[in-house]
Amino acid sequence: MIYDITAPVAPGMAVWPGDSRFGFDWTMRLSGGDTVNVTRLTMSPHTGTHADAFFHVADHGLTMGETPLDAYIGPARVFDAPGDGPIDVGRLEGLMWGGATRLLFKTRRCRPVDPYATPFAHFTPAAVEACGKAGVLLVGLDTPSMDDFHSKSLDAHHALRRHGIANLENLDLTDVPPGDYELIALPLKLMGLDGSPVRAILRSRA
Repeated sequence: MIYDITAPVAPGMAVWPGDSRFGFDWTMRLSGGDTVNVTRLTMSPHTGTHADAFFHVADHGLTMGETPLDAYIGPARVFDAPGDGPIDVGRLEGLMWGGATRLLFKTRRCRPVDPYATPFAHFTPAAVEACGKAGVLLVGLDTPSMDDFHSKSLDAHHALRRHGIANLENLDLTDVPPGDYELIALPLKLMGLDGSPVRAILRSRA
């Protein structure tokens, strides 16, 4: 079975305050006599379900086009971790995650009307450090950021970069039972950019 864990992308969708809104217009239309339908997109690389490149928070970090893909495909574990509080070491240790290298956290019981409503679950730097020491390759949240909405220092993002841990933000895990899956969530090869939308899926491993 395949679970599509990608948030829909459409005009009018919520975006991080101050970021580019998603939009499109037509450059060719069959209805206008052209031979094909073609659109032009306007969007941020952080639209909907997306991956951050380390360049997002550090000028010397890897850009999205340079980022290895290994972390974005492979065995993953989904945790039922409801609540808007931070994912700290204590909350992390309360989950059965030993041995898992791709960790996805289902913190919201249903799709929020506004995914950017605060507060929302995010990582503490200490929890990221614990993941790094355990050999975690990727962490994913069904919320819009690894850090608190009001953070200016983005300590969790920087901790992820130090440990080489990839991230996925704005996942839609609403219909996914906790358990083990195969994750496929490949970012686009966007050279020089700070992130990329992904089409994220989970495939049952039975």
